[in-house]
Amino acid sequence: MTVNRRQFLGAATVGIAGLYAPALVGQAKPRLVVVGGGPGGATVSKYVARDSQGAINVTLVEPEANFVTCFHSNLYLGGYKKFDEITHSYDALTKKYGVNHARKRAVRIDRDAKVVHLDDHSTLSYDRLAIAPGIDLKYDSVPGWGKEFETVMPHAWKAGPQTQILHKRLMEVPDGGVIVMIAPPNPYRCPPGPYERVSMMAHVLKTTGRGKCRIIVLDPKESFSKQGLFQAGWEKYYPGMVEWLGPKIHDGIKSVDPKTNTVVTGFETYKNCALVNVIPAQMAGQIAQEAKLAAPGGYCAIDAASMKSAADPNIYIIGDASIAGDMPKSAFAANSQAKVAANSIRGELTGSRVFPAKYTNTCWSLIDTDDAVKVGGAYEPKDGKISATETYISKVDESADLRKQTQGENMGWYSGIVADMFS
Repeated sequence: MTVNRRQFLGAATVGIAGLYAPALVGQAKPRLVVVGGGPGGATVSKYVARDSQGAINVTLVEPEANFVTCFHSNLYLGGYKKFDEITHSYDALTKKYGVNHARKRAVRIDRDAKVVHLDDHSTLSYDRLAIAPGIDLKYDSVPGWGKEFETVMPHAWKAGPQTQILHKRLMEVPDGGVIVMIAPPNPYRCPPGPYERVSMMAHVLKTTGRGKCRIIVLDPKESFSKQGLFQAGWEKYYPGMVEWLGPKIHDGIKSVDPKTNTVVTGFETYKNCALVNVIPAQMAGQIAQEAKLAAPGGYCAIDAASMKSAADPNIYIIGDASIAGDMPKSAFAANSQAKVAANSIRGELTGSRVFPAKYTNTCWSLIDTDDAVKVGGAYEPKDGKISATETYISKVDESADLRKQTQGENMGWYSGIVADMFS
């Protein structure tokens, strides 16, 4: 399956004709509040506002003026993109589609009163609420590490300043220096992401004359997404630079010491590392936890046919915070889920037609220049969960031309999805 920008935007667009039933004259507009301005939140805000033709009052609660994409942030680390190329404004949502942008942080949801409390003590009432809070990090999941140490041992698993910190630290690594990455346990945002990051780190080190560096990956998992593809790529492009250690080899992370950049495992101690990248365990965003929409320390159960919360029929949960069955936690997945949710929300609030849920996802990963691989699938509700109906993955023995074409898809998809969300 190939995807370019035009195909992505074409597939993403649902025709307005036949979908929209206008509200009665004089009737107050129904209110949709959306918490979180990432791929899920931005997409559902745009699609509901646009396709209801102003019949629904849409408010996006997002404290930032711009969104920095976690997807393709690895390409920024690898030198293939500039930081401003992964930074996007919400201006079109407000000026073009009439979305109200409340630049506040949502601090509490009163589900009984159907009210969202903001950090300036104001409130927003809703008829439907869509939350796309993404992930929060379990800071206590790595012994010795915590939020106070995320500058010294950055995670960069929430894009923005953390991405820039990791980039700066990577550029300061001396030739011969050791980088240790602590990979996250399942489930987490972007399954191939840590290993694309390893590839981009190795690429930068090699191309800037630091080929004697080593990258040690300490993984709590026995295997990882696209493992054969990544390991073949590391051997081809970065021989001797990357070492992946599973839990049976390293025997667990016993502690880290941010003061000395030391990582202690049951097998070995890595002292005075040039860089330690800690990607901890993850859970649904804090506001979902506090509203009891997620299992404690976990993720949010949803209705597979609509992305509606299993705990509250007036709330939709989109993207990384949701338990989405066979779908991974990715930007493509969140964007796809948001369109299903938008269709259901319009139907409930305006009486418009609701189509059966169908979902898609592809995750591309760049290993070296013009050498990208992908994994993905199509999904539908089945037996109470989102189930894969089709899957595909790149092969180890693909031609250079096919890998280059896959990277072209990757770049085209990025242009397409950010246009779909933000313009």
